[in-house]
Amino acid sequence: MRRFELHRSEDVSGVSGLGRVAEGCLFESGWVALTWFGPHLSLYWYPDMQTVENLHGHQGRTRVEWVDAP
Repeated sequence: MRRFELHRSEDVSGVSGLGRVAEGCLFESGWVALTWFGPHLSLYWYPDMQTVENLHGHQGRTRVEWVDAP
């Protein structure tokens, strides 16, 4: 497993805020668990990191920061 955080420089939707907005875990199978901070706590599952980046990257306004080395 490899942990990561999502850091947002611009909140396009006006929902999640700025800075560290979520944390997640990439499993060896490729599946990703992602949980959001703030007033709208939630937990989601994605089939891979590319899906996470496509849905939540907001064209570079949100970046993945790895907590664990590969």
